[in-house]
Amino acid sequence: MTDLPTAERMDSPEAAVDRLVALHGAAVDALRHALERYIAGGRPPTREERAAFRYPVLRVIYRSEGPPPAVKRAFAKFQAPGVYETSITHPEHYRTYLLEQLRPLVADYGAAIEVGVGRQEIPYPYVLERGDELARDGMSSAELALHFPTPTLAEVGDEVADGLWSVAPGDPFPLSLFDAVRVDYSLRRLVHYTGSDWRNVQPWILLTNYHRYVDQFVRWAATQLQEDGPYERLVMPGGVTIERGVSPGDVDALVAQSPWHRFQMPGYHLVRRDGQGVSLVNIGVGPSNAKNITDHLAVLRPHCWLMVGHCGGLRQSQTIGDYVLAHGYLRQDRILDALVPPDIPIPALAEVQIALQQAAALTTGEAGEALKRRLRTGTVVTNDDRNWELRWTQERRRFNLSRAIAIDMESGTIAAQGFRLRVPYGTLLCVSDKPLHGEIKLPGAANAFYERAVGEHLLIGLAAVDILRGQRNALHSRKLRSFDEPPFR
Repeated sequence: MTDLPTAERMDSPEAAVDRLVALHGAAVDALRHALERYIAGGRPPTREERAAFRYPVLRVIYRSEGPPPAVKRAFAKFQAPGVYETSITHPEHYRTYLLEQLRPLVADYGAAIEVGVGRQEIPYPYVLERGDELARDGMSSAELALHFPTPTLAEVGDEVADGLWSVAPGDPFPLSLFDAVRVDYSLRRLVHYTGSDWRNVQPWILLTNYHRYVDQFVRWAATQLQEDGPYERLVMPGGVTIERGVSPGDVDALVAQSPWHRFQMPGYHLVRRDGQGVSLVNIGVGPSNAKNITDHLAVLRPHCWLMVGHCGGLRQSQTIGDYVLAHGYLRQDRILDALVPPDIPIPALAEVQIALQQAAALTTGEAGEALKRRLRTGTVVTNDDRNWELRWTQERRRFNLSRAIAIDMESGTIAAQGFRLRVPYGTLLCVSDKPLHGEIKLPGAANAFYERAVGEHLLIGLAAVDILRGQRNALHSRKLRSFDEPPFR
């Protein structure tokens, strides 16, 4: 078992989280103080001082002579008796999540909780809020690495999520999918890619591949902030914020101030009072971007991510502006082949599928046959080659065998990442062209389509999120859990 010399038995989940907050805060403060002293010309930290630069550890102990009690939920459950452990970062931000996991483990299993200081050091870049503080002082990272803990890639990995972990006799089992260094690594990446503080990312996430969806989202968010509803503010790239009650005349000026073009995958975060807001991230085009951003979003343990973007329609009966609700994926993105091989099925999640269909009916006002004509369910091809049309003679048989109805470059990757990282997922695409039938994207036709279709499509995604908010426990399906799953969601 990992040596935790300062481990304390906690009386309750609430006390455990409070203790994690205190330990993490003390470690961060000690590291920042040592950095400031050294930069100001002082001495580097001693070995004894560096011992304070460590993440806190959360340990949960479940002892039982018989099998674990049967519980229906898909999270906060033990596979077997034992000792489970993980390092923790930013426990104050994760307080609600931690309590949602710990309370059932104590109530249903009688688990004991211990908190202590672990052996993983906090890398110094992770305590810098903006990341450019040191550059102003002319301090090189190479010099700081001589005296302060630095990010070590050998300690960052997804072995637990990918089922590659093994436990030596006497060592604890993993308590969660991600430990502290993996989480901190991704939190800093989110700031880099999306352009705002990671704390602004909301638990309901829409992913898109066109900036026009961003324009519609900002307009819709601005109207919500004018009404007496649950939303409080919209945070845009660069930290530019539209607050509740901002006059419509000032909205355009604030939007213009946002330096979204500086960031590879700009994020827009509509915050709610209850913490259940929605984020829209423009991930751009391609499976590499799709994997990249979902690798990092996953550490926030969102309740769901939905892909709402454009696709090519593959069937003669489809019309530009029709919708495609993916119930399967022909994954030719290749980026996840080593982690989730293409022969591993990615199941459709019933709760998400039903919510998207209900949202489409509510938003379009259509039902029955009228809705079926516009909303088709089927297989989506996700390809890593945007110019797949140039090898149609080679692709034709495979597309026919799959009965695919649409093609894009992101959806299969996002769904496979949701499956791999245990984040509920879904895909609703809009047909923007039909390359096999002579209806390709020409500037005039494309602009007309965008103006007509993007707004409605985005509203369907937002309506689906509204529906899913009331189904959180059912949404975290047992379909996403493996045989040797850690207790935490």
